[in-house]
Amino acid sequence: MSSRESGAAETEAKFTSGLPITEPPSGRRPFSFSADSDPEKTGSTNGTAGKLPVEDAVEVDADLENENDPEISQIPPEVRRIVSLHDDTSLPTITFRYFLLSVIFVVPGAFLSQMNSFRTTYAPYSVFFVQIAANYVGLWLARILPHRQVRIPFTKWAFSLNPGPWSIKEHVLVTITAASGATSNLATTPIALGDLYFNSRVHPAAALFFMWSIDATGYAFAAIARQVLLYEPAYPWFQALCQTALFETQNKQNKNPTPTARKQIRVFWLVLLGVTLWQFLPEYAFPMLNSMAFLCWVAPHNPVANFIGSGLGGMGFLNLSFDWANISNYNAGVPLFLSPWWSQVVLFCSFVMSCWVLLPAAKWGGLGGYPHCLMTNRACTADGERYPVTDLVTPQNTFNQTAYEENGPLYLGVHYLWSIFFDYASYISAYSWIAFFGASQIKEAYKKFRARRNNPGQGINHQYTDRLNVLMRSYKEVPLWWYIALFSASFASIMTIVGLDIMFIPWWTYFVAIATGAAVVVPLGWLYAVSNFQLPIGTFNELLYGTMVQNLSYNRSPIGASVYGSIAGDAWYRAQYMLQDQKIGHYMHVPQRAVFFSQVFGITMGVPINYAAMRWIIDSKRGYLTGEIEDPAHIWTGQGLASSLTMGVQYVLLGPTRLFQQEQFKPLPYAFLVGAICPAIIYALHRLFPRAKFQLWNTTIFFSGASIFYGNVSTGYVSRFIGGFVVMYWAYRYRYQLWAKYNFILAAAFDAGFNLNMLLIFLIFGSARVIGMPNWWGNDAATVEKCYVLE
Repeated sequence: MSSRESGAAETEAKFTSGLPITEPPSGRRPFSFSADSDPEKTGSTNGTAGKLPVEDAVEVDADLENENDPEISQIPPEVRRIVSLHDDTSLPTITFRYFLLSVIFVVPGAFLSQMNSFRTTYAPYSVFFVQIAANYVGLWLARILPHRQVRIPFTKWAFSLNPGPWSIKEHVLVTITAASGATSNLATTPIALGDLYFNSRVHPAAALFFMWSIDATGYAFAAIARQVLLYEPAYPWFQALCQTALFETQNKQNKNPTPTARKQIRVFWLVLLGVTLWQFLPEYAFPMLNSMAFLCWVAPHNPVANFIGSGLGGMGFLNLSFDWANISNYNAGVPLFLSPWWSQVVLFCSFVMSCWVLLPAAKWGGLGGYPHCLMTNRACTADGERYPVTDLVTPQNTFNQTAYEENGPLYLGVHYLWSIFFDYASYISAYSWIAFFGASQIKEAYKKFRARRNNPGQGINHQYTDRLNVLMRSYKEVPLWWYIALFSASFASIMTIVGLDIMFIPWWTYFVAIATGAAVVVPLGWLYAVSNFQLPIGTFNELLYGTMVQNLSYNRSPIGASVYGSIAGDAWYRAQYMLQDQKIGHYMHVPQRAVFFSQVFGITMGVPINYAAMRWIIDSKRGYLTGEIEDPAHIWTGQGLASSLTMGVQYVLLGPTRLFQQEQFKPLPYAFLVGAICPAIIYALHRLFPRAKFQLWNTTIFFSGASIFYGNVSTGYVSRFIGGFVVMYWAYRYRYQLWAKYNFILAAAFDAGFNLNMLLIFLIFGSARVIGMPNWWGNDAATVEKCYVLE
């Protein structure tokens, strides 16, 4: 759908925008990090540009164009205020500098990201940090590397160590490689479960091939959605647009540094240093800053006050956190600096309902009828003891009926139960929401895809006439057979592994996994493209797997649900990552084939590092992860692993049929009905009262927020809400120029500072010999919150 279509359709596309929908106050320019990026187009040069009064004079390509030009008018205003509308096809892309920087940034990033996946809360290895640091290192390499040709032995090929000035396209490709490889890997969950709970260590070679293959499957699936979601200018992909804004700014700084540019970079490094030093306090020396439970200070030996005030096992009421891991908490899916204020309000409302309404109702009001295990996501017995779930598995990976009869029915805490309920609801809500608010846009994009078949030999760019697609016609499109080859390699690898019964699932379920993964790529990709919200879909996959295998007499290992979920779930996540980074390449006019190569190179380099990090965590934190030893700071709780094990037991060993017949689980199927109906109600209210902005109350985000298990960590949400109000509401509305100048710089600095601190703590206090912080008033051995009688 182009921007020339009906205003109603534009409104529907805008309601989930990844930037605040509130317009800046009158007299101020729309949000822009615009830069005078490469003005050259093949065979021509740009003329003298005018200036815009945004803080300092900023050159914007769109000001030199006629907005009524069809090539320009189809591009959304917020995009053309940022993206360069000209290209220089002679800039280098895949170079020696690219490979060197990719290794420098992927290796530590893959290690830190995998380590983060075992933590309760975390801040990600920031792609903004890579983007900023890679630019400086690239400029430095361009100055010091010799201009010398190096011939590859036994070939006719040669390359230059220094092909000339540092290129913006090299810069983009390094960042994309890091975004692909410097991440965690979902396949480590079943591998870690087998090692921690069943003493079953997967052979390293099989583990590495499996980890690489599920990533490659997702990247291959991107071919399904890219035809309808990538080239359409109406889909902004706001995370990609944010990174593009920073790329364009850096390109301008490299060419013509201004006082504002120098000040932005100075602020970045000062904030990064400050956050790095600060995080030594909550992460190591002063863990009390993790969760400031004021009610516990007032009444440290009052059980009621402890439960209400604690953020590490309680409601988190009036609780503040000064740990960026808790405040940023990317598990919630709504980044503080990058998500619009309305989405942060929706998320906070779901937290209030879950922690401040439902938790006390369950604790003291009898909600759910099961009084035990309220704040744990591990399976329990009828009297509240920890359920010996490993006893339910026989050596032949079948259900142990005798052990089940001895221990009795499996129970879940009511809090964890409603987390599952809202998780089901959020999954169905995503489809329902798209049906009401996005179907017309997807249908229009699909028509353009079908029209391509009438013009064989032309790339998809030829189906669109906006300037960005016209510029990309200069480069060869990625052929479909590249994606097919990638999928074939992953398919052969996984089929061999599951066929040899190495990864705990029947071979035929793999076909269902890749089919369901492929089915969600377009609808959930659309949701992310227009809202910057990534829906977690794991629980539904485990439910589906349990339904398929519940009547089998073999392959009933609870780890199988996690294996299936990693295949089907990662297919969507990786497809989304690939599409998002390809959108960056589209905005920055980087050749499509170079982008594809950089992404596959990234995962190939990152997977071995992921495996090494997983092995280190399992070997050094085993007691914390299994729950045998309690971590006073609630950092290494193994919460994600415990949830995966519990889901595996309930869906695979017990099976959905037996499970939903149990009284406690009978309400769960109604979640699908709730998820389907609520978007219809919101849509009806939106049509009846269009000015009331009901469309902002995205039920998918609300249900997803309510599905988060807060039993271990409910701190950080109040601090996050306050921070979001300052940054995305007050600063955006009333200090817009300041916001536009520093918001993404601060986002990069905070996340980068946190990750640098984690790396330093690992190197200083944990790499050779573990050095613990001595106990003192701010690091109480019993409880860092001073909640001494928390139940």
